[in-house]
Amino acid sequence: MRLSPFEFFLRLNHTLQAKRRYRLNSCLYLQRDSAETHILTAVMKDRLILDSEQLEVMIGRLCMQLIENHGSFADTVLLGMQPRGSHAARRIAARLEAISGIAVPLGFLDATFFRDDFRRRPLPLQPNVTEVPFPIENQRVVLIDDVLFTGRSTRAALDAMIGFGRPALVELLVLADRRYSRELPVQADYVGITVDSVQGQQVVVEWKEKGFAEDAVRLFS
Repeated sequence: MRLSPFEFFLRLNHTLQAKRRYRLNSCLYLQRDSAETHILTAVMKDRLILDSEQLEVMIGRLCMQLIENHGSFADTVLLGMQPRGSHAARRIAARLEAISGIAVPLGFLDATFFRDDFRRRPLPLQPNVTEVPFPIENQRVVLIDDVLFTGRSTRAALDAMIGFGRPALVELLVLADRRYSRELPVQADYVGITVDSVQGQQVVVEWKEKGFAEDAVRLFS
């Protein structure tokens, strides 16, 4: 059956929308940080960016940069952005203590209710635990996340953080920075690796404690 140009356009648009919905549904793990993460590996192709050894070297370099800028960490605290930034924050804190002998205060911040798309999603977002057992008034705060994408999660974290005090300084540390993807004027102060990616791709940091065979950073498309 021969289609008119208008009918062809309608069918093409319907197909593209269906593919887009499939991809979005396949990537819902990004909002849950659960065992559903493994769904992604079954439906999308991946490329290894960093293996476990390279990731450890990168974390060590980030820690040395923090030590250079914060010295004794007398007025510094670390805040892992829930859910995925918490794993990176634990690794950073543990490595800092191993290198310097200093146990830097570590907390975890959930910004679910401060997201600008909180009421716009078809499925409700599940909040994570906020655990900030110290005041951040006049402290130097290092926000930690695994991947910097649009910058909207960072903006939400800044709003959520103010409820615990007015910090003297806020810095952002990320393991991977997705260039060309920013929607807000947000830039990281400490970057592990810069990744060039396009819409539809996902940069994922995998951790052993989340059930993966080894720590790694992968690009899925």
